[in-house]
Amino acid sequence: MRNTALARRAAVVAIASALPLLLSVHPAQAAMKFHLEEATIDDIQQAILSKELTSEALVNLYLKRIKAYDGTCVKEPKGILHEIQTIPHAGQINSLVTLNLRPATLKKWGFKPIKARSLTDQADADPAMPDALEVAKAQDAEFARTGKLAGPLHGVVMAIKDQYDTFDMRTTSGADAFYANDRPPEDSTFVQRLRAAGAIILAKSNLGEYASGIPRSSFGGTFCNPYDTERSPRGSSSGSGSAVGANLVTCAIAEESGSSIRGPASAASSVGIAATEELVSRKGMVQIGINTRVGPICRNVADAARVLGVIAGYDPKDELTVFSIGRTPKAPYESFAKPARLDGVRIGVVREYMNKKLFTKADEQTIDLVSQGADDLRKLGATIVDPGPEGDLFTSCLKKYVPQDDNKLFTKRFPELFPVDANGKPTADHTAKLLDMKMNPALVPDNVTLRDFGGTETDGQNKYMLNLYLRERGDAKIKSNADLLANSNFHDDPTFPDRRKGRENVEKVMELNLAERMLRRFSVQQTILQCMAEQQLDALVYPTSNLPPTKLGAPQGPPINGRNGGGVWSFLGAQGFPVITVPAGFTTEVYDLIRDPNAPQTPESAWNRGGGGGGGESRLAGDDRTRLTGPIPAKLPVGMDIVGRPFDEPLIIKIAGAYEAATKHRAPPSDFKPLKGEP
Repeated sequence: MRNTALARRAAVVAIASALPLLLSVHPAQAAMKFHLEEATIDDIQQAILSKELTSEALVNLYLKRIKAYDGTCVKEPKGILHEIQTIPHAGQINSLVTLNLRPATLKKWGFKPIKARSLTDQADADPAMPDALEVAKAQDAEFARTGKLAGPLHGVVMAIKDQYDTFDMRTTSGADAFYANDRPPEDSTFVQRLRAAGAIILAKSNLGEYASGIPRSSFGGTFCNPYDTERSPRGSSSGSGSAVGANLVTCAIAEESGSSIRGPASAASSVGIAATEELVSRKGMVQIGINTRVGPICRNVADAARVLGVIAGYDPKDELTVFSIGRTPKAPYESFAKPARLDGVRIGVVREYMNKKLFTKADEQTIDLVSQGADDLRKLGATIVDPGPEGDLFTSCLKKYVPQDDNKLFTKRFPELFPVDANGKPTADHTAKLLDMKMNPALVPDNVTLRDFGGTETDGQNKYMLNLYLRERGDAKIKSNADLLANSNFHDDPTFPDRRKGRENVEKVMELNLAERMLRRFSVQQTILQCMAEQQLDALVYPTSNLPPTKLGAPQGPPINGRNGGGVWSFLGAQGFPVITVPAGFTTEVYDLIRDPNAPQTPESAWNRGGGGGGGESRLAGDDRTRLTGPIPAKLPVGMDIVGRPFDEPLIIKIAGAYEAATKHRAPPSDFKPLKGEP
């Protein structure tokens, strides 16, 4: 009997040992197993419901990846504030500036003290401020008691751009600023909504300091692109995009005044939604503005749409959101993201941004990939309205409406046609010439295109809104922009813009005058909506950026036909149109701009219309003598923008979801693979 019992026991052990191998040969069963890499919200919640995963275990899995992959990604021979040297295949991206862990847990994991939730409350023992693991444990306990998910974002692990207030973590907008209390008194409105929906806030993400368009901050240092660590993760919300792209969190929240949701998302082969500005509350944001938008970055359209559904809607603390009342869909945003045909949808291709003759060799492969994207939408049943490779979708229409609708801003652009005296007063009848143009659009100058609107005058918004935020925050030490200048460190590197000078320029402004900005916003919305109506267009597509991510510290060069040095198109989104970026493939080669003292000098007139984004946001020493080098083999993400009418998020989510399902362009970065033992 003893031998029989031993034989049976050996058989059980043998079967148990073989079980993983048996499971591995059954694809249907294997597909049910949870995998962290590329995990969607549905994947996470199904694993929790099946009791294969807990929220606490998920947070720990992400912390392991953060510990392995989110260290310093550049050489800093003189320290964090000075010149850097890039590292190829660094294996690190430095995307998260603060971790939501109590001091003992932070130390246990081996994270640097600088990642602490607060540097002004080093004890950090307030039980009313649970950290991410404590929140996860409480969520698990409640799920064990009820068997029900806490909400639509149960178990979703998120990072929040450090431009937004979190009551439990420091908020300095990337600045190395010495607040009396580095924690703000309360959450941003949308953060409150995320927590209530079950999201677990694990970190604050790195950003270009004060939302500047560079991948660097004085407190967080330099951050890198997970697809090439010598390149920019693009835009101010760099940390949010990269953390999602490298699978360090499930989703993240970003902010965009120009391109800083879509830019970082596209550089990380991810999905970013820059929603209609009036749709999501900006309460608790450092330095809000009339063109600042809150939006999610996730690895797929459905997840981004689900997060949007949680944070969208009226907030009495942000009066701009009053426009959203009655303008949100009855069905959840994510319900529109399912694979579907696009029959009956008319989509215009904005060739103004895709004419190879107007740009450089560096733009061409991106243009080709997005042209293929438009053709893929056609195969899904959409009617594609394409003016051809060298055509313009809207120029003839703009000439009919822009002179009248842009009025004062239009006449300022063309002083040779609308002369003024030394005080800016007309010396001729401007209304007569505007009437002539209205009656005969052929009289309108040729450079009235989507590429050529230019900016508006400095309006004091930056100074006013920052000082308003600081007054409302009520810190005992830092109460104004002037206080920030007096109580902050700033990085000093000649290959990156001077952030101290930026704050000093803000301080010089003496007036709040949004008249021009508001006129431009209304004018563009009215004109573009009219042009879309004339062609019966439901949506528009174009490259998120004409250029792949640029080298860290690379020169910008002057704008080229309205395309800035970073390549990201920001005009329509900044005027209030909702935009979603989706992965459109990868480059095989790139051309890089480098400084060369022997190159021909760029004429001064070429700099007149500004620039920004990418590896630096403004003109620096040596940027007036540059040249392109290449082609250089490089597999870098490309994004495609899908633009809709204000509050038409359901349609652009539908288009994006259909395109994503048909093309499956998203791919994780090869240098940030699953860790040993990671499910």
